[in-house]
Amino acid sequence: MPTPAPRSRHWQWLLVLPTVAPLLTPFANRLEPTLIGVPFFFWYQIACAVFAIVIITAVYLATREDNRE
Repeated sequence: MPTPAPRSRHWQWLLVLPTVAPLLTPFANRLEPTLIGVPFFFWYQIACAVFAIVIITAVYLATREDNRE
């Protein structure tokens, strides 16, 4: 049985983005613009969480080993 080619680990560099995005506190430390009455700081943190979910899922799907037979 031939062994599958190893998958590229370059995808994992994308995980830096959701790590750094919430740390940009000087950028997010403001009230305006508001979104449905919610200050920018709070909806930015929620957007960072959603962004992290999307990036982590994409990296997982790109790097997983497909062990189905």
